[in-house]
This record gives sequence, structure tokens and C-alpha cells, in this order.
Amino acid sequence: MEKDKILPHINVDYFEDLTGEIHSKEAGEVDEVGIRIKKLREKKGLSIDEVSNLTGFDKQRLQDIEDGVIQPQLGTVMKLSRALDSALGRLVSGVGNRLYSITRRNERKKIARSTSPKEKQNLYSYMSLAPEVQGRHMEALIVQLEENPEKEISVHNGEEFIFVLEGVAELSIADETYDLEPGDSVYYLSTTPHVITAKSGRATILAVLYE
Repeated sequence: MEKDKILPHINVDYFEDLTGEIHSKEAGEVDEVGIRIKKLREKKGLSIDEVSNLTGFDKQRLQDIEDGVIQPQLGTVMKLSRALDSALGRLVSGVGNRLYSITRRNERKKIARSTSPKEKQNLYSYMSLAPEVQGRHMEALIVQLEENPEKEISVHNGEEFIFVLEGVAELSIADETYDLEPGDSVYYLSTTPHVITAKSGRATILAVLYE
């Protein structure tokens, strides 16, 4: 009698069809995160100097974010959302107007980038999976990571769940470094110093951020 075949817990080959490459925006489209930050800051009656004091971010960095010169990392947006007393999702993908959201693969339209504040290098691109839900406290994203030699450490409030879909992601957290392969996942408090990048080339992850 043949022994039962041991099947893998997760069929990682499925993820290639699930995600695909995050393509660049069409001509004329712009990242709106900086615009949303500026509008909200002005609505709150805060100066860039005051936001700098609240967050610890350099004033020029904040100005570059608002002007679209650099695109903020998600940890930076989370800090800004708290300083501006706003939900993270409002800054990442806008205000929703629905009680629930079903997002088909071909309906993922919102794409944003994150760039290094020093070298203006692209660090990752992401798509929001449920931007229509109003009052949400979680942000679910498909993120395409790039290599990041600088590895700027991120520390902010909230919690994060990461599930690797394609490639190998390198996670540095609490003075340890881990290689995460397709099917691997990690959950951590965002107050723990962390940075996640592609080990080499690109990697794609599902990221769920909770404020």
C-alpha cells in the first residue's frame, strides 16, 4: 500500500496568477498622497513647522512630500496620519463611502509609490485593496518591494501583518534579519523597529496595516 503523498500546505505557484506585476500608472496620473497630506494640514490650520515638531520629520522632507518630489513610505504616512488626527486610509487611498468592498483583480486601480528621501530611489509600489470602505481602521495593500540598500528603519504606532506572495522579502526587525519566502508571513507591532525590502530584484507581499 502506497504511503499518502505529503502535499504542501500552500500552493505557492498560485500566487503568480494572483498578483502579477504592478505596472506603472498611465500618463497624466499622479500620486495623490502628498496632495492629501497638504490639504489636510491646511484644513487643520497647521504649518509645516508645526507638523515637523509633531512628527520629528525634517521640514524640507515634509515640503518634498507635499510637492510630490518624494513619495512617503507607509510608516511615514502612519506617523503623519496620527499627527493630523486622520485615519491612515484617508491619506493612502482617500475617503470611502461604502460599508463593504469587493475588489476584483482587474479593478485594482489605485497605485502609489514610495521613494527614498535621500536618493529619490523607488522603494516599493502599492495598490489599495479596499479604498471604498468608510471609516476603516485597517489598510490592505498589495506591495511590490524593490531592493533597498539604505534600509531606513521605520518605527510608528499600529500593527502590521505581512504575507509573502512572490520573490524573497528581507525583514530586519528588533536587531534580527529574516528571509521570507512565498507562503511565509509575519505579524508585529509597528513600534518595533523594522524594515522590509526585496532580498534581490523584486518581491510582492500582501500587507495589512492597522492603526
